[in-house]
Amino acid sequence: MAFQPRMDNQIEGFSVMGGLRRRYWNGITADLWDVECASYAGGHYVARDPRLFILLGHRGRGRPAIRRSQDSRGEFQDSRQSPISYIPADMDLWVDIHEVQFVRHLDIHFDADIIARRLGDAFDPQCLKDPRLLFFDQRIMALAELIAAEVANPDPLHDLYGDGLALALLIDVLKMGRVPSRKRAALAPWQLRRATAFIDDHCLRRIRLDELAQLTGLSASHFSHSFKASTGVAPLEWQMRARLDRAKHMLLADAQPLTAIAADTGFADHAHFSRVFRRHEGMTPSRWRIVHRA
Repeated sequence: MAFQPRMDNQIEGFSVMGGLRRRYWNGITADLWDVECASYAGGHYVARDPRLFILLGHRGRGRPAIRRSQDSRGEFQDSRQSPISYIPADMDLWVDIHEVQFVRHLDIHFDADIIARRLGDAFDPQCLKDPRLLFFDQRIMALAELIAAEVANPDPLHDLYGDGLALALLIDVLKMGRVPSRKRAALAPWQLRRATAFIDDHCLRRIRLDELAQLTGLSASHFSHSFKASTGVAPLEWQMRARLDRAKHMLLADAQPLTAIAADTGFADHAHFSRVFRRHEGMTPSRWRIVHRA
């Protein structure tokens, strides 16, 4: 379902040229406006979602002015020096435009919950609370121009193109860096002893991951990562090595056929046993038997 921005405003003096051009992406809405302005244009705006206002161009002797409160003095906005403003949700903003005949601007509204889910641990909700008004950034402006061109395109490209541009712009504006990968701690010695002993004792049957996790008091995911951090291999690989150790003892102890050893050590058949054995030992079971008996 398309994200519908929620905006309340009281404005005057604007005449939209060619109608609103709008594109929806995943949690993001981009609006491109071309407007003619009367001798005075402006008004009061408040959006229920975070948004970006980017001035792409204006024509006339004057410049738009932005005020944080109804009684404060406005700060001028210029398309070359101060075109970008990030406005948090529910923040009041007043705009006054004198002696400007034409304005083109890009508005990008986004659903904070959807963006948080998309960006995962990189997203800090705190960064949405602080406004950043009237600044310039060459990279953000380059992305904004590409987004505006895509919104205006009567034959738009794949949605992933516009979505990627818009998400990249939000990441840049909100200054989200890479999140360092989280390393799972290794198992405690008692946990490792308990898990490996259980695997060694039951290696001939299918061992479920949640059985091992319960033995150590961890979730299945946590146990799996911590076991590998401790041993360098996954639990399934440890079990496979335990089976192969059993098979080696049998290969040396008596003259049982390989088919019987494969069955007794939990392999599907002789071919499966030989394939796994060779991958781990570098030779077939029959060759290994000859070499080690000699």
